[in-house]
Formats: sequence, structure tokens, C-alpha cells
Amino acid sequence: MEVCSQLKKQLQFQLRDHGPGWLLCLAPLAAGGFLVALVAPTLAPPKPQLDPQLLQAMLKDPPAPPQAQPASQLPGPGVEPPKPTAPGPTLEIRVMLHQGQPQAQVGAEGPWQLRLRDGAIWRNANGYAPIACGPQGLTLSGESGPLELWLQAAAGSVQLNGSSYRGQLRLFCEGKGLTVVNHLPMEDYIASVVGAEMPSHWPNEALRAQAVAARSYALVHMARPADPHWNLGATTRWQAYQGLASESGPSRAAVEATSGLILSYQGGIVESLYASDRQLAFEAHGHLGASMSQQGARMLAQKGFSYGQILSTYYRGARLARLRSSP
Repeated sequence: MEVCSQLKKQLQFQLRDHGPGWLLCLAPLAAGGFLVALVAPTLAPPKPQLDPQLLQAMLKDPPAPPQAQPASQLPGPGVEPPKPTAPGPTLEIRVMLHQGQPQAQVGAEGPWQLRLRDGAIWRNANGYAPIACGPQGLTLSGESGPLELWLQAAAGSVQLNGSSYRGQLRLFCEGKGLTVVNHLPMEDYIASVVGAEMPSHWPNEALRAQAVAARSYALVHMARPADPHWNLGATTRWQAYQGLASESGPSRAAVEATSGLILSYQGGIVESLYASDRQLAFEAHGHLGASMSQQGARMLAQKGFSYGQILSTYYRGARLARLRSSP
């Protein structure tokens, strides 16, 4: 992940009410980082899951956090994450996959549909077809259509330019350029990011640390989107995301083992930067706050550190928090 964000003020954690409210349950984690506030996106449908109405975060009063261990030492007792007391929230994230180019190839392995914003079916199709922006809006295989369409597969994944993705694709024109945004569940997105950012054969605890860091970063951008129509992009400008191509058994297991866990500090969410090696992580720390070295996470895991202890090495003063639905 490129280090390109600016240091944000420490602000109060805010969540929006989309059905049930979200609460934070915290456990101690000696870590460090910097915060950004969750602010409401101004976004076209589907209805955003974060809005300006504030909900008070629920914080457990934890004991004093343990000190981080130097990498040369064996870790002490593990830092336990908060145990889930209710099913976690199902959040949807919006990832921009394609922007500016006039056309793209879309489809699925089986039947698929293009729907209007209100859910009505505009066209049924099979296989793959070119979609582009014309003078009046979208065109599918030369046939004029509306300004915006939603591609959904009857079963399985959707495809864009030969790559497969979970969820659905939103297609719309901005000027003469086509924009394609992938809407999918947060946990599916994190499984792909973990596989794209870290080799799947690395130790499980390193993969779990990566999952928590990636989820924290993504949640910040769900509430502070890069664009009114999408939260973040798919490149290393944000977090690498390759859809199904970067998912693996180990990346899925890391996401499930850390389900709903994020880094939090004094009721705020840590924008958990990370970089591939120590030098890049050091540069990030010097300019922006704390940053995790992925190579360093691998080496700590090989020494026997848990993912909580790995995170505590890089994000000092933060804690592990778990999102859950409120009653």
C-alpha cells in the first residue's frame, strides 16, 4: 500500500444507523497509530451504511495495556481480542475498478442481468459484452441504454475485463469516460486484499495482522470516501484488490479468525497504514504516524508472536475493537 494519506486529527468515532446501530467492544492492545473520523458519505444508492447521525461508541474499561516486546525477544502472554457477543454487522464497501476509459468488457460465466437503479431488469444476457459511454448514456453492444446500470450474476461472480469479482458492478458514465464500481461485502473484500498484499504461504499470524490492518483502513474510507460514488480504488494507491484472483484458503481463514476486528484508539478508528518493508514503514511513520512493515510482521510471526503482539509493535497505544450490532 503506498503511503499517500495525510495525518488526520484525532476525532470521535462516528457510525451511522443502517438498520441496527454499530457498537465497539474493546480489548487492550499496546499499539500506535493515528486517527481519522468517520464522516458520512454523500452517495447515490444503495443507501450508505454510515450517516451523520452519531451513535455513542460502547467502550469497555480495559486494564493497562502491556508493553510491546522487542522483535529479538520471545513474546509474553498473548493479547486477547474482544469476544463476539452478537453477530457482527454486514457492511458493504464500494471499490472503483475502472475509470476514465471509454469502454470495458463485462459479463459472467453464466446468465447475468443489467438492472436499473430501482431494481427493474433492463436486459438479460449471457457470456460477455462490450459496454461503453455514448452521447446519451451507456451502450451495450451498440444498444443505447440509461446513464447507470447494475450488473448482477445469476450465480457466482461478475467479470470485468477478464477478472472475476464477488458482489455486483455499478456502471455509469462520467463525462465521456466509463466508471465501474464493485459493491461487495466488506469481509469478502478483506479476503482479497490480504491475498493481494501478503503471500498466502506466510505465517497465519502475519496474515491475521494484515487482515486487521486492512479492515481498519477500509472502514475509515467507508466513512471518508475518496469519491461520492466509491470508497477507495483497487490499486496500491489505497489497498491492492484483485477480486477472486487474490483470494486463497489462508487469506479467507485470516479474515474469519479476525472477523469484525479493527484497531481503535480512544473511541476513534486507526487509519492503519502498512508497507512492504522496514524502510517504507519507517518513511510512513516519519511523515504520517505509525505504519506496519509486512516483512517485519512475517519475521515476528516466525518468532512466535501472535497477531495482536505484531500489531502492538507497530500501532502503539491502540486497542483491538470488534464491531457488533446493537440491540
